[in-house]
Amino acid sequence: MKILFIGDIVGEPGREAVKRLVPALRREYGLDFVVANAENSSGGSGITLKVSQELFASEVDVLTSGDHIWKKREIFDFISQEERILRPLNFPVGAPGRGAALFKTKTGQNIGVINVNGRVFMEALECPFKTALASLQELSKETKVIIVDIHAEATSEKIALGWYLDGKVSAVLGTHTHVQTADEKVMPLGCAYITDVGMTGPFDSVIGRNVEDVLARFLTSIPRRFEVAEGNIQLQGVIVEVDEATGRAGSIQRLQRKIDG
Repeated sequence: MKILFIGDIVGEPGREAVKRLVPALRREYGLDFVVANAENSSGGSGITLKVSQELFASEVDVLTSGDHIWKKREIFDFISQEERILRPLNFPVGAPGRGAALFKTKTGQNIGVINVNGRVFMEALECPFKTALASLQELSKETKVIIVDIHAEATSEKIALGWYLDGKVSAVLGTHTHVQTADEKVMPLGCAYITDVGMTGPFDSVIGRNVEDVLARFLTSIPRRFEVAEGNIQLQGVIVEVDEATGRAGSIQRLQRKIDG
């Protein structure tokens, strides 16, 4: 099974990259399933129903998220009904939506997806290690193929989760920092790992935001709105190949594509 995981989609430029590139990538690589982190897909922070529908129409199968999932208030109205959108699993009991689920590829193969938030330098939530483990024990009753999105700031926390889940899941893929790392590997017991899959959006920017806005904040320490940048639009992600009979990853490949125009 070949799975594409797309790094944090930032605003309209990121959605445009998905729209223009994903259908062709599915054909080029023979992809079975596409997951994308979409917590910044609407105006650079949060997600709306219209935006999620746009991404699903662009042949993305599942949307994961992170600490910005609640930025658009309308998310509370539809996240419990739209099963293809995941919020971090380790929010406390009572949060709407779900953080892990079983899905099917177009050919009927089962695949589990888990979304957790880190806690180092981020809001304190439930333990991502323990919540992920409990969830995968349920998912593993239905499938050997399980993908984990760890949305976290600290490199050490992501790496630690990779080691903790090696042999239990097919991949642990980091998101949140918007900078693709070069440490992709298959761990000893078959878990594909990368610290951060990168960003999908404008790269003439500061992690997707207008350079002048961010510089002004650093130079003056005065809060201001960060607009989404526009130039040099790219899609970043990884392609993981998994043996569906064992759940072990055979390879993980970084992907970077720039859209024309």
